[in-house]
Amino acid sequence: MVAVNKSEEGTRYYDYTAYTECKSCPEAPLYNGGILSENGGESEVTYYKSETGAYSPAFVLYNLTESTRYTFSWTTLARSRCWSFLKGGFVLDSSSDFSVLYFQSADINTTVISIKSASLQPFSVDQWNQQQQDSIQQNRKRNAIVHVSDTEGNRISGATVSIQQLAKDFPFGSAIAKTILGNKPYQEWFVKRFNAAVFENELKWYATEPEPGQLNYTTPDEMLEFIRANQITVRGHNIFWEDPLYTPSWVRNLTGDALRAAVDARITSLLSRYKGDFVHWDVSNELLHFDFYEQRLGPNASLGFFDTVRKIDPLATLFMNDFNVIETCNDDKSTVDNYIVRLKELNEGGGILEGIGLEGHFVRKGCYQMCLTDGDFNNLPAGNVVDKLLQEWETKETQGTTNDHGSYTFDGFLGEYMVSVSVENRSTEVTFSLGRSDETEHLNIQL
Repeated sequence: MVAVNKSEEGTRYYDYTAYTECKSCPEAPLYNGGILSENGGESEVTYYKSETGAYSPAFVLYNLTESTRYTFSWTTLARSRCWSFLKGGFVLDSSSDFSVLYFQSADINTTVISIKSASLQPFSVDQWNQQQQDSIQQNRKRNAIVHVSDTEGNRISGATVSIQQLAKDFPFGSAIAKTILGNKPYQEWFVKRFNAAVFENELKWYATEPEPGQLNYTTPDEMLEFIRANQITVRGHNIFWEDPLYTPSWVRNLTGDALRAAVDARITSLLSRYKGDFVHWDVSNELLHFDFYEQRLGPNASLGFFDTVRKIDPLATLFMNDFNVIETCNDDKSTVDNYIVRLKELNEGGGILEGIGLEGHFVRKGCYQMCLTDGDFNNLPAGNVVDKLLQEWETKETQGTTNDHGSYTFDGFLGEYMVSVSVENRSTEVTFSLGRSDETEHLNIQL
């Protein structure tokens, strides 16, 4: 694949091409090889002796610059006798006159790695940021034109038009805990910022049925009441958890028909109560790392869960959900390849999964570095970053006048808007939705 130059300045665009199939012949290198082929051909592969003493195929790189994103390295589940695709990237903290980029296998003693169709493509910070802005413009924003006319259809020039975004289409949210109930500072801080939420622990099986048959939905009911009152979208997390540590203790002792009856009752109880309330369901949590139900109910246990949930709550989007998919390369259970393989298995079995959940447990020491607020709900530095991002992702209140054709043009983030129009002693207000489309939205207003 070749990078696209969109403007005279040569804006370079990241190529999102990726595949997990193992192919008989290697594909052509992305970006025509990038800086690995600047001399007109594919860069020579050398061999590097690692700290373990093993020799790995490598590229010698010269004069790499700091604060530049290089798209290259990652982790893949390579298979024998075919070509597997490997893709990723890195950023240097400081410049380097001489570097070695090498490839190694988890089994360094018996595996021989061959490299073909390699590429290394640098992106400046400005190029990377410009691509982000262009992607946002294409996927989260839309052009709109307000046309103002009188009751006879004559266009009015010079009319004052004010645009105010009332609600955002893009869901941006956080987990909430039961401590939000009755806690006004917590509630106000959350509602001011977010339009989506997920309950932290309150829907989990161990919380709603700590003992067999002792169902208690009081807390999630109250949290859902808060969600509804503030018109917040909410996800369902989770129906089952494959980790036995977080499975109710009484369930861990069940097998066979008794366990089957318990899981059927769990699905029926939960979804008959909350059908239509949760837009997403994390059906079987952390399937890549654990298999509590598969070990006891057979290899298709989770597939059966997805199928049953789909039948009861057909409008909800069903998710796989797991950790260490994007946080690290050191967890063989949850590589991107493994995630895709499991996703395909469930879909091919009829599970109809439409959502990919990435837990994203990035670790920083100390709450001050990771928490959004202090105990009194005053922003910490991380909270300020969230606020800055939310401001970037909303349409600022704007005002202008219609042109000679009675039109006023703006581009805005998708969502709900209030348009106020006035001229002389006449005025009106109109609300409208700016939805996803490649076409310009036209709004006709009469005064």
